[in-house]
Amino acid sequence: MGKIAFVFAGQGAQSPGMGKDIYDAVPAAREVFDRADEIREGTSRQCFEADKEELMETKNTQPCVFTMDLAMAAAVEAEGIHADMTAGYSLGELAALVYAGALDMEEGLRLVSERGRLMQIASEKHETGMAAVLKLSDEVVLEMCEKYPDLYPVNFNSDGQVSVAGDKDQLQQLRADVKAVEGSCRILNVSGAFHSPYMSEAAEGFGKVLETASFGEKNMPIYSNLTAEPYDDDYRRLLREQIVNPIYWKTIVRNMIAEGVDTFIELGPGKALTSMITRIDENVKMYRVADMETLAETLEGVKNNA
Repeated sequence: MGKIAFVFAGQGAQSPGMGKDIYDAVPAAREVFDRADEIREGTSRQCFEADKEELMETKNTQPCVFTMDLAMAAAVEAEGIHADMTAGYSLGELAALVYAGALDMEEGLRLVSERGRLMQIASEKHETGMAAVLKLSDEVVLEMCEKYPDLYPVNFNSDGQVSVAGDKDQLQQLRADVKAVEGSCRILNVSGAFHSPYMSEAAEGFGKVLETASFGEKNMPIYSNLTAEPYDDDYRRLLREQIVNPIYWKTIVRNMIAEGVDTFIELGPGKALTSMITRIDENVKMYRVADMETLAETLEGVKNNA
């Protein structure tokens, strides 16, 4: 067996009731949720009981998904499975930093809560959103977006999947363009044009928050969304700039594979990263942990392949 990478879910993966079954059954995961409630009151309630609309508010989504990510990691770690390197998708990058020791849980939750608050404020100033464009090359999507003044290709997820952020009306026009060339375009479950210039004020505000943050010594490579390379010690710049720049997920995964990773475990709600990574390289072993059922499947699969 080669190296294992833990990858942490981002915004859009949230769903009502997430994490409750693992909270009830796995003490290590329960500790993460309980600790989150001490730092940010009501986090577990939102994960377990909030409706779709409450969870979709960015100020709630980000701390809740962050907590889910780390609770799922704790459940896997409790069974003796550990990562050799890590990455996270958008807000998931903060969970990756906590997992790798560069941030403690309290600092990480404080940061992600402020990040979510600032990004929600930025989102509310414009009628914006995001869409996933499928079945078309990066180059074709880039060319399509050039004719729209307020659309930005922002997440390069896998071959044939690029997320575009920007003005809602222009996104609808883009959908028609994509359909005309036999591609597919799906509006995403997010409330703003993330990783685009629309988030400039949020990035500026988050930069000020990061000035007071305390970072520790990482204990494994952490891959940056901004550079697709392992972090150096420039945490503040990379986390600030990530908010207004594209995510190069496809390149991150390929770089991890080049460093010997043959097993990926997606941690947190949903299965978006599992889908992306499988499309990037169908030869790697892919697992995910979002609930008790997927935890059992992952433990069996990883231990059988050890």
